[in-house]
Amino acid sequence: MTMTMTMTMGAALLKRILCRPAPPLAIFFRSSFSSYTTPEATRLLKVGDVLRESRRFSESDVARYSEVSGDRNPVHLDADFARRIAGFDGGRVVHGMLVASLFPSVIASHFPGAVYIAQTLKFKLPVYIEDEVVAEVQATHVRENKKRYIVKFATKCFVDKKSLVLDGEATAILPTLALNK
Repeated sequence: MTMTMTMTMGAALLKRILCRPAPPLAIFFRSSFSSYTTPEATRLLKVGDVLRESRRFSESDVARYSEVSGDRNPVHLDADFARRIAGFDGGRVVHGMLVASLFPSVIASHFPGAVYIAQTLKFKLPVYIEDEVVAEVQATHVRENKKRYIVKFATKCFVDKKSLVLDGEATAILPTLALNK
């Protein structure tokens, strides 16, 4: 698939999402979801706001992701191979895309109904099983479009609260700017 074709498909998806009428707010604020709040009770997302989530990926997480994704690279599954052959002193490495999955998780937890439409990633350092990973998304651009919001986020993951392991940028369509949580 060519880059032009990929961009055209992305543009088509974005057009379909933005041209669809916005669902009623009741969908996003059902009483059966106790963590949902009304827009009046929360603050609104603005440029510069940072949202965070931390997570430790277990051996089980890596095994399940490997099974679902089909990525059975031994650097993820065999500690001896990861150390001796691949040179990862910390042992087994968490799949980079599993670590990157924290970004849509952060966004969706604060904005139920968000649609993730783009992501760039730069893997800087390995993440080892049981490392504490802190994912940050920072709003860098907010634009309203047909009763929805297109938001660009700077995305970063850190280990040990200081070592940048993953860097990038994401774009999402949010049904509201009201922060949930």
